[in-house]
Amino acid sequence: MNSGSDLLTSENVHRIDYDGREIVLIGTAHVSQKSVGEVKDVIAAENPDTVCVELCEARYQSLIDTETWKNTDIVKIIREGKALLLLAKLALSSYQKKLARKFGVKPGEEMIQGINSAKEIGAELCLADRDIQITMLRLWRNLGFWSKIKLFFNFMLGMFIDEELTEEDMEKMKSQDMLSAALEELSKAFPQLKSVVIDERDIYLAQKIKEAPGEKVVAVLGAGHIPGIKKELLNNHDLSELNRVPSPSRATKIIGWGIPIFIITIIASTFSVDRATGIDQMISWILWNGSLGVLGAILAFAHPLAILTAFVAAPISSLSPLLAAGWFAGLTEALVRKPSVNDFENLAEDMHTLKGFWRNKVTHILLVVVFANLGSTIGTIIGGADVVSKFISTFFGS
Repeated sequence: MNSGSDLLTSENVHRIDYDGREIVLIGTAHVSQKSVGEVKDVIAAENPDTVCVELCEARYQSLIDTETWKNTDIVKIIREGKALLLLAKLALSSYQKKLARKFGVKPGEEMIQGINSAKEIGAELCLADRDIQITMLRLWRNLGFWSKIKLFFNFMLGMFIDEELTEEDMEKMKSQDMLSAALEELSKAFPQLKSVVIDERDIYLAQKIKEAPGEKVVAVLGAGHIPGIKKELLNNHDLSELNRVPSPSRATKIIGWGIPIFIITIIASTFSVDRATGIDQMISWILWNGSLGVLGAILAFAHPLAILTAFVAAPISSLSPLLAAGWFAGLTEALVRKPSVNDFENLAEDMHTLKGFWRNKVTHILLVVVFANLGSTIGTIIGGADVVSKFISTFFGS
């Protein structure tokens, strides 16, 4: 496979000869008006058999149907334990939309242009990206609890801190060196982020592009993927492994069940020797878990019933890895303050401000889940330490 000269002079367009076929890669900035025009011009000039876009089916549907939010099942999201995951996705989406507004383009407009141009010339459309849900879940499963919290708050800061960026800055972001440096800096804090979000998708996109039908294929891609895809086009890959969502590790399962069993065993052992201390342990466990779960719910401005639910659920849910106090508090919040159609309509706008983020019932419910869970987790640590301390005093104290 050899790189040839490009029909167009743009440095963002890469022509590749692969096994007697032509593959043209267009590197875009996802919120650049210049990229939109470039996509249109290249596809018109190349007249390919297939146009590949960096979209999966879910993202494609969200672009062509702007009212897919109506199908959001907030209760299902909470029950599946994906509230923090959804908040992180909303935060990232909001940041991208904020940049897009600065430059007068819609997020993903270059992909929409690729779709429209494919239709105009009668080319086949290939959705070349991995399902966004699989990508996020693979990332999520590789992050610890505190890393998830840290990543989420990084996204939140990105939403609410207004950076001054010019379109020239955005075009500079297409530079491989600058983008690689930015990813390298981010990967120091989150090593799994680059691996799952960039490297794995480079492999996936490259394989899908190679498998696209026709003698000439044009692919519309984020500029950051271009170097990796050019490299991975040299190799053949089985995508089944990259489509697999890893189960929680055995160690995670052991720890998840081991901690509650350990706490229950310690309280039971203390209770059998010193009933009064055993009762103190139980009260300590309940108060620390419940009160800090309540504190988290209060910080999220939860409804009083949701706050009460957090207090009741926290001590119990902390003894099972299958449950979480925030789920119960969030479900209560969703029932008492059910989101309206208006909340979903205003979601994109409300996410641009801290006040709006808390005011919108959709994000508010998710915040109740996250903060109640965070409080309960801290309560588990402190309450568990107090239980162990009382156990040691009972059995080994003077």
